[in-house]
Amino acid sequence: MKTAALLSDSPAFRFVLMMGVVNLFGDMTYEGGASINGPFLGSLGASAATISIAAGAGEFLGYSLRSVSGYVADKTGKYWPITLIGYAINLLAVPAMALASSWPLAALLILAERTGRAIRKPTVEAMLSYSTGKHGKGWVYAVNTALDETGATLGPLLIALVLFTNGGESYRLSYGVLLGSALLALIFVTAARLVFPVPSRLERGGPRTASITGFSRAYWLYMAAGACFAAGLMSYELISYHLAKSGTVTQHWIPIFLALATAASVLATLVLGRLYDRVGIGAVVAAVLLAAAFSPLVFFGGFTVALAGLVLWGIGYATQDTLLKALIASELPEGRRNLAFGLFYLGYAGGWLIGSVATGLLYEYSRPALIAFAMSAQLASIPLFITAARAATRSRGLDAGAAR
Repeated sequence: MKTAALLSDSPAFRFVLMMGVVNLFGDMTYEGGASINGPFLGSLGASAATISIAAGAGEFLGYSLRSVSGYVADKTGKYWPITLIGYAINLLAVPAMALASSWPLAALLILAERTGRAIRKPTVEAMLSYSTGKHGKGWVYAVNTALDETGATLGPLLIALVLFTNGGESYRLSYGVLLGSALLALIFVTAARLVFPVPSRLERGGPRTASITGFSRAYWLYMAAGACFAAGLMSYELISYHLAKSGTVTQHWIPIFLALATAASVLATLVLGRLYDRVGIGAVVAAVLLAAAFSPLVFFGGFTVALAGLVLWGIGYATQDTLLKALIASELPEGRRNLAFGLFYLGYAGGWLIGSVATGLLYEYSRPALIAFAMSAQLASIPLFITAARAATRSRGLDAGAAR
């Protein structure tokens, strides 16, 4: 009870919760759309390779452009204007899918949605980092991600309800319904701007969260590890296309599968966040091992086995959205925390794009080769994560010795 009261009285934690609510409605919007993007593009005539590559290109933009917006944010100090512009593009592109008349136009809107996310993502992560000194890196990003993933669970469930009550092909109506959650997210992020105009003040009275003078060796190793992990994770667009094409599930089950996977991700996020604050890199290794097992279950399994695979896939997303952020938050250089998050996601984007192209092409020719690629890429990240953690520990030991 005392801990709960302390957290409720903490401006830093209130900011974490407020941005979590923003991301709840935000994820409800674009994850709801993502749950049917694959089948919708397919209904407009796109192939599996086209869908996977379009999704991969969107993710590449969504990650690689973060280095640009992070650099601009550090140079200008305009955290909030950049954040608000990003959210507006990110969220309004989703209901606009209802107006798409061809798959190229729909693909462009997917790219726009990811671009908007790229614009606002580094600034949000950087603003949240000011609260990690008081509440723990793993826990801050876990709480925010748990609310984020709650929205990612509700969005697909809402879409499943629309499809079930209006026929399995009611994609355009489904996108239109998501305008409501998009507007709620924009209202709450505007309120956060008014209540917390200068997030850096949240760090007062606690330890500094960015004391490194430059980009460390551990930082670059974490980036390489993240790129390997991303290459094998895959987008739901390709997975949903497979579920529909193979007949593993009927159309209205596709968004429900995503909702169940993200519900598992909510629990995994909170557990992994707490575990990371206690045991460090061991939590990351365990999460990667679990996530790497998703692909054979999804692409070879029937209804129940594929669902189990998607639960592991959800753990992969919890790893991406919680643990990788916590790792980078431990290596933030002074005065360049936005750029640090942005550059990390640039490397992550490269891995994602390579993986999306490879898995999209392999899907058409060899499912075993697709699975071998995905598992090998993710498992290859483990030695890099361990080496990076050791480098970080060694560097801090040397710094402490120099200080004495």
